[in-house]
Amino acid sequence: MGVQTDHDLMEKLSTKRAGFVGLGLMGGHMAANLLKAGWNVTGWNRSAAALDEFAARGGIRAADVASLRDEPVIIFMLPDLSYIDDAAAGLLAGWAEEPPAPGTAVVVMSSVSPAAVRDFGAKVTAASRGNAAVVDAPVSGGTKGAEEGTLAIMAGAEEQDFQRLLPLFSAMGRTVRRLGPLGSGSLAKACNQLIVGTTTAALAEAAELAERSGMDVAALYEVLSGGLAGSRVLDIVGPRLAAKDYEPTGPAKFMHKDLSFVLESAAAVESAVPMATAAVELYAELKRQGLGDLDLAAVRQAIANLSADAVATSSHNQ
Repeated sequence: MGVQTDHDLMEKLSTKRAGFVGLGLMGGHMAANLLKAGWNVTGWNRSAAALDEFAARGGIRAADVASLRDEPVIIFMLPDLSYIDDAAAGLLAGWAEEPPAPGTAVVVMSSVSPAAVRDFGAKVTAASRGNAAVVDAPVSGGTKGAEEGTLAIMAGAEEQDFQRLLPLFSAMGRTVRRLGPLGSGSLAKACNQLIVGTTTAALAEAAELAERSGMDVAALYEVLSGGLAGSRVLDIVGPRLAAKDYEPTGPAKFMHKDLSFVLESAAAVESAVPMATAAVELYAELKRQGLGDLDLAAVRQAIANLSADAVATSSHNQ
């Protein structure tokens, strides 16, 4: 395998070549949108069913992650950075023996720790002898946004890397912004999750309070949507909360993980985060109740269970 040059890399980018690791609920739709936009995508996934569906859409199967070594862009969409570390081990080992083309991009689109993704970036830089750079570009918009190609994409990257990757991001998202250097995208996603997680919890509390008081939750949400309480969270999650529909569009347990990153980032800059602190405990309780694999809307069930426990305790003490 010969030494690749910047010219070789730019030629590969002009032919829209990318590798994609993680073809699950979000990643499968994101890769599909790249294919629709004319990208030549080589993908890998641990489970065969998702890989079969990807191939049926026109994607190319990768035997393993290490075989993606010559792609100019390699996207990771896995549950957390520990999964990415494991998946990328063979890739980095190969690069340590023979570096990739200069300017190769490793794009982490999962929700991960801002501090940990910077450490991962240093590891990739060292293994590739400076020829590959990590960009963190987590997304928001859920499975609906992933399927429709309307995700919000929050990037942490050097300006030149961001501009080079903009056509790729634009095939998957509608709102794409560079927030700063590596780690900035993950911090922006943590802020996003702080708002989504606490807003969903507040809507769930309101639903339980209203229903226990004899009100119709759907009617309540309808009138709230016309006032200052209206939001995208209410529009998207509200119907599931009102219907007690907890069929997963994304596991609720990930919210606990993401809110933990808020606490981690806040501690680093000595910023008070009382809402995030309360929300982390609530979503930890959701996991303790065994609801972590259900939809985010299951936070309503967690609150209902807490209410039932409070009633039982009160009755016992009387």
